[in-house]
Amino acid sequence: MNTTEYLSVNQVKTEYPCLSTGSLANLRCRKEGPRYFKINKKVLYRRSDLEAWLGSQPVLTRDSLPERG
Repeated sequence: MNTTEYLSVNQVKTEYPCLSTGSLANLRCRKEGPRYFKINKKVLYRRSDLEAWLGSQPVLTRDSLPERG
């Protein structure tokens, strides 16, 4: 197992400040959010799963919508 690929909740909070510990816990409780692994009581996130989940959460703005013609 590549340890740099898997991040603990605290490591996620450090590397991705937009994701708080509480937010991650709420998402896990609701079975939403990025995929995670639970080994005993330790929760681990795969970096690629975090990146994929974050990339799938865009907020569409007027500038990002196609022009109506």
